[in-house]
Amino acid sequence: MKVRAICSGFGRGFGIAIGLLTLSMLSGCASGPDNESLCATVSGYQMPDESQGLYRAVVTHLNGKPVISRPNYRLAPGEYQFTLAELIDSPRLKVKLAARQTKTLTLHLEANQRYHLAAQFNQDKIYRGLDTDYWQPVVWAQESHECEFLNESN
Repeated sequence: MKVRAICSGFGRGFGIAIGLLTLSMLSGCASGPDNESLCATVSGYQMPDESQGLYRAVVTHLNGKPVISRPNYRLAPGEYQFTLAELIDSPRLKVKLAARQTKTLTLHLEANQRYHLAAQFNQDKIYRGLDTDYWQPVVWAQESHECEFLNESN
């Protein structure tokens, strides 16, 4: 009623136009995608193909902060740094325990994607002693995966 009273001096057509504009703006807000609920999943629980030199790895830090390792990390799209520890169990690995250090992998996560992490064991030569070049963290698989943050208010 207020729209009609305010716009009555401009004619009925103008009042209808204002009403339609308001309605379209409100419906645009209600029907647009909720980008805040979109997410990506980073997983480390699946066993990669060891015949390809891929082994499990666990996340120890996310963006430099220590985390409790878990199978999946649900995160908003964006750039993240994952620090991983390798779980390579191969008789070809001859390095000392002190060489088995964590490494960092930077990923740009996209919405509705799942990224599977692994340790790539470099088998181009026999690594010995304190040589840390025997592995690097990798994404061994990426797949479409519906991911949405749950609305806490429901």
